[in-house]
Amino acid sequence: MNPLNLQAFHHGLGARFAELSGAQIVNDYGDWLAEHAALQALAGVIDLSFRSRLCLIGADRARYLHGQVTNDVKKLRVGEGCYAAITTAKAKMESDLNIFALTDELLLDFEPGLAEKISPRLEKFIVADDVQIVDAAPHYGLLSVQGPKAAEAVRALGLFTEIPAKAFGSVKISDATLGEVYLMNHARVGACRSRGDETQTKENLETPHVVSYHSANAGFDLFVPNHSLGAVADKLIAAAKQIGGRAVGWQAFETARIEAGIPRFGADMDASNLPLECGIESRAVTYNKGCYLGQEVINRIHSVGHVNRELRGLRLTNDLNVLPQRGDKLFHADKEVGHVTSAVKSPTLDAQIALGYVRREANQIGNELTLRTAAGEGLAKIVELPFV
Repeated sequence: MNPLNLQAFHHGLGARFAELSGAQIVNDYGDWLAEHAALQALAGVIDLSFRSRLCLIGADRARYLHGQVTNDVKKLRVGEGCYAAITTAKAKMESDLNIFALTDELLLDFEPGLAEKISPRLEKFIVADDVQIVDAAPHYGLLSVQGPKAAEAVRALGLFTEIPAKAFGSVKISDATLGEVYLMNHARVGACRSRGDETQTKENLETPHVVSYHSANAGFDLFVPNHSLGAVADKLIAAAKQIGGRAVGWQAFETARIEAGIPRFGADMDASNLPLECGIESRAVTYNKGCYLGQEVINRIHSVGHVNRELRGLRLTNDLNVLPQRGDKLFHADKEVGHVTSAVKSPTLDAQIALGYVRREANQIGNELTLRTAAGEGLAKIVELPFV
């Protein structure tokens, strides 16, 4: 297990540790329900330094990455970013990722344990391009503050004179002591989501089950040099506490993510999935950008076909005493139609909820499915996302 750089720091805060994809994480600080409440109503600070981080440098970096991912990278200016997917030639998911355009590099942020896979995958297609791939994790850590008052916490930190207002926007400061610190507008758990704030785009009208998130001031990432990571973490947690927030762990963070209906690669998305099945199409896929690996399949499905299954939100009955496990089957009229990917007991709803894939003939909102687990059977009702 790869330990957190700030293991001793978190231990001093009462952290209880766990493992995710071979990386050490903070599960909680002793009261995950209070941590979850902070994420939903105030501000929660989480150390995400266990995630993978790569940098692309070189004059051809934007043109090259543009041909490797599902979103439009060429259009990004310095200080902008986007969400995307990396797919195979058959359009199967290899990873999702967040892309940030910095002055001299493209910063890629994705799930833990994938750098060893994604770096060779990208290098494989570099021929005569002026592109180099650098592992940023040994140099930079990642802290995140999420929640409706995340912007207040960042202001209270006292480091930034400007806070990026646009999603995936970024700014940089150069501090004599801390070094170069990057601040990104990145709502990771949909803390300020609101159906009333939906933008009726063409994509939303074509895929009405996709909900747009109003993410202004709902979350920020800080990429911090490892030598100053502890100092910034201490200041950021203190800033969050000034407005009633606190440090939070993975259990609270993951619960809030599922409540928001946001899929996670490795849990709700894997190598068996097409991006169009996962509910990320409107955020991750551009259809007028030109060629990339998997583009032909994705565009053909979008233009003349459909996927056979899609990710759905499931509200479960309380018949079962234990949460379903990933892979537990869903049935409709005694026919297997899907499976569960993630499940939690939602403190907000006081109910068991889950994400899962359901075949299109049975995945309409309001349908009731039978969930079969090792503990027995229960009902799973398909509901709109986000749950809350």
